[in-house]
Amino acid sequence: MHHTNFIVREPLLDPAQRVIGYELSWQHHDGKPAGGAHLEALLAFVAEHVQHPEHGWLLRDKVLFLDAVPEMLSTDALHALPPERTVLTLHIRTFTDPAVRTAVQAVRVGGVGVSIRGADPKLLGRNLSPYASYLEVQFASQDVAAQARSYAAARHAAVRMVGRPVASWADFDACAALGLDAFVGKLHLTPRPGNPVKGMNASQQVILQLMQMVQNNEDVPRLENVLKRDPALIYKLLRYINSAGFGAAREVQSLRQAIALMGYAPLYRWLVLLLATASQSGYSPVLMETAVVRARLAELLAAQRLRGEGEQVFVAGMFSLLDRLLGLPMKEVLDTVPLPVEVVKALLGREGRYGPYLALAEACELNSRLVASLAESLGISPLELNMAHLSALSWAQSVGV
Repeated sequence: MHHTNFIVREPLLDPAQRVIGYELSWQHHDGKPAGGAHLEALLAFVAEHVQHPEHGWLLRDKVLFLDAVPEMLSTDALHALPPERTVLTLHIRTFTDPAVRTAVQAVRVGGVGVSIRGADPKLLGRNLSPYASYLEVQFASQDVAAQARSYAAARHAAVRMVGRPVASWADFDACAALGLDAFVGKLHLTPRPGNPVKGMNASQQVILQLMQMVQNNEDVPRLENVLKRDPALIYKLLRYINSAGFGAAREVQSLRQAIALMGYAPLYRWLVLLLATASQSGYSPVLMETAVVRARLAELLAAQRLRGEGEQVFVAGMFSLLDRLLGLPMKEVLDTVPLPVEVVKALLGREGRYGPYLALAEACELNSRLVASLAESLGISPLELNMAHLSALSWAQSVGV
């Protein structure tokens, strides 16, 4: 099925706007909805690519929500995933079968999460708690706050509530205040009204100066002097250079040694990551994670086709959300940060050599019908895109910024 279907994802946010997990689904190249066999194939594909035989669960603290059919309750792939990080979403109508109820209780005993979709609000009490760890509540009208209030009143302590779709920040705030636990929607791509953040903070200004110095190949002592102005940056650099992921042979304790060991190109890449993650925007956690996944996915897709330019595609992906993180128009951001012409083309119009890769990575977040057509235009197969997507998702969890 991974030869004809594309993985798309939506983030699940908690009331503090942190990403607690992702909902993954198939999108068929011709727009057909995924059936039972397709859903089983998605589960197996995910299990193969985010559960490592040596390193275990590659998504760290993230939970994955996957649409399911009853047949998946006994599939081998389900047992390959960590139960505490796996949630299967089943429609309420499947629970009319006693065998399904028994199977659900069995996987619940094993620790696998189950989310129920399509339940009547009047049934959101104790009678579903033996089967559900989550209840999905659908907001069908304009008065989301009133619906959330009725759901909250029926809430049972053992069951968490996931609201969807939450289309505005006002609705998000109303739902969070009324006790819903998680939210599915694309709010992270919508500027939050009244967000006071505008422009770069002091830390970002230091990072930007360092980026310009690295681009100009200034010597290590000068970089060291600028780094010393921000103790938090020194801590982050030494933590990164001494992490298992970097793989330094021995502990590095001096800035000069860290810069020399890292090299200028990796240092620039690390600074790009920091520039985004140093934002103090009120909804920056989900924006930052989205930017990191998008950048890595675009880079992986371009690596074999634009040899030697993957780093620049990564930069384009990271900067593609910097306008929202800084509360500035993209044109103003680009006036502040000098970038190569091809990166600018990608950011302003998804054009040039890098633009199509950035557009494809972006489409995978939007459940957009554009995924198949963009992939085809670049000669990227569903299998290649899906493997890169899960690899990027895993890589984003390992970035120590």
